[in-house]
Amino acid sequence: MMAHFIKNSTETIIMAALSTLSPSHLSHLTHSISAVFHRHLHRRSALLSSPPLFSLTLRHLQSLSLHHKSLLIARHLLSNLTLLTHFIQNATAAGKHPSPPCIKLRDLDAVLLLLLLCELHQHDRKLLDAPPSRWRVILCDYFSNSILKLSSYGGCFSNSEILIQYIESVVKCWNLVTVMGCGGEGKEDLDGAASPAAVVALPSVELTGGKECVICKEEMKEGREVCEMPCGHLFHWVCILRWLKKRSTCPCCRRRLPTDDVRRETERLLEELAKVGGGGGLNQGWL
Repeated sequence: MMAHFIKNSTETIIMAALSTLSPSHLSHLTHSISAVFHRHLHRRSALLSSPPLFSLTLRHLQSLSLHHKSLLIARHLLSNLTLLTHFIQNATAAGKHPSPPCIKLRDLDAVLLLLLLCELHQHDRKLLDAPPSRWRVILCDYFSNSILKLSSYGGCFSNSEILIQYIESVVKCWNLVTVMGCGGEGKEDLDGAASPAAVVALPSVELTGGKECVICKEEMKEGREVCEMPCGHLFHWVCILRWLKKRSTCPCCRRRLPTDDVRRETERLLEELAKVGGGGGLNQGWL
């Protein structure tokens, strides 16, 4: 239910979050997105112009299971969403451009080729009935025609066109991940352990006034060092560490911490963007 709702509202969530940015910050974000798209354009061109590189990348893709192909796209999607959320949360000064998340070059080439093949299949699925030895030539023709229509990334594109391309890319990746499947669908998979890096980063604060730890139901004494979650709720360190080994949410308000699970982390970032965009009504369907 949650995945279905996010799939249908991803575009709305991102557009609402973008609408909260000032014109100058929106311009800086567009500059960052344009730089990423330009890099992707360069890598696609390199893949299609080099038969050995294309052959190696295609062979690597063909060796992957459907689940691992889905993970490739999910990581690419997460990289795009992380760029946006980091910018919205951290770019408070003009001219501050967050660095895009790093991704291994081999994985980047593989996912760009996979997305291009998916796009070609959607355009004309009969074209991929040809032997794989001819796919590079077919993709070259398709890619060249696409570039002629779109001019160049970050060049003649206006800010609005770059953002439209970005939103379409995010939505397309989410749809593919949902269709191909990434991660379990069972009830036990609705939550999971928080990322160790996120847990280590949690601050220790001195408690002022007695409060109950909602996990163990015992009082946290004044002056004791306790754990403060990003939402502001406080817990015994022993209690919250045990909790976060199995769950990534606050015991009180269910706000999520980052996880190492690609699918859950994507959903967490979409939740954060929905809150930024004032999507209180959106959250009701999937929290």
